[in-house]
Amino acid sequence: MSELAQVLCHLVPLESEQALVNASTGDDAAVYALGDGRALVVTLDFFTPVVDDPYDFGRIAATNALSDIYAMGAKPLFVLNLLAFPRALLGDGLVEEIIRGGSDVAREAGVPIMGGHSVDDAEPKYGMVAVGEVEVEELVTNTSAEVGDLLVLTKALGTGVVATAIKADAASQAATTAAVESMTTLNRDAAAAMKRVGVRAATDVTGFGLLGHLSNMLLQSGVAAEIEAANVPVLTGVSELITAGHIPGGTRRNLGDLEDRLDFGDKDEATRLILADAQTSGGLLISVPEERSEELMELLQSATSVAAIIGRVTEGAPGTIKVL
Repeated sequence: MSELAQVLCHLVPLESEQALVNASTGDDAAVYALGDGRALVVTLDFFTPVVDDPYDFGRIAATNALSDIYAMGAKPLFVLNLLAFPRALLGDGLVEEIIRGGSDVAREAGVPIMGGHSVDDAEPKYGMVAVGEVEVEELVTNTSAEVGDLLVLTKALGTGVVATAIKADAASQAATTAAVESMTTLNRDAAAAMKRVGVRAATDVTGFGLLGHLSNMLLQSGVAAEIEAANVPVLTGVSELITAGHIPGGTRRNLGDLEDRLDFGDKDEATRLILADAQTSGGLLISVPEERSEELMELLQSATSVAAIIGRVTEGAPGTIKVL
């Protein structure tokens, strides 16, 4: 059992007719019915810096926080800032840059920042509470993948590896630029394409990596999957950084937690690490009926140049993944 599962197993079961989605399915956000077919979607996320530039850090954290709203098929309404920062550094201009980055992303997303909370902390952290709204019949969850669906990924993998290399001052400018661009790209347009096609099963790819988030979606849906490793998009320079040893601890933990659910065949360690890489502000992982996949891919071409069909949902032990 993973550390997270050990914690969540102590939660008291929730009994509420209004609670449409809660922590029990490991979905991307909580969903609370408002009546008249409408529901509130609420999530939060915050973390320590993953890049050196404070403005980019703010942008990445805000983009990441909004991602869960988009993954549920919802429209964000407003956000609240969450900030932890050492009081002794308040005069250095760093916190202003972090907040400016978050504000610029919120403005791009078309949502107001309506307040927030800050604490004095030796280690900087930033993120947001994000509140959205969705029509219940349009809600997208991780419990509805079906056998025969194709799996679509909308961003390249490797942000965890690049962030680790940045901390070691070993990431090239090209790798850093590509990772920052990916992590600051809102999943808004990809989500709009997903909703237009009528997809009902999706999740976003963050700390548990592609394999972790996919396995949870498969487990909750009672199905399995096959992944074509060669079809999975990877960021610039990631393979070289893995070879050089810049591997996040979270990536290795992801592989360990999923050991009993994965069949890698003869795939090398680099492939395994990329597929399990702990992402920040990753893309959407969409389970789409095959007959709708062409339309989805056409719509995604204008939303993201990275989108790729990476596998298929199959029959099998729930939550298991075979990597081809």
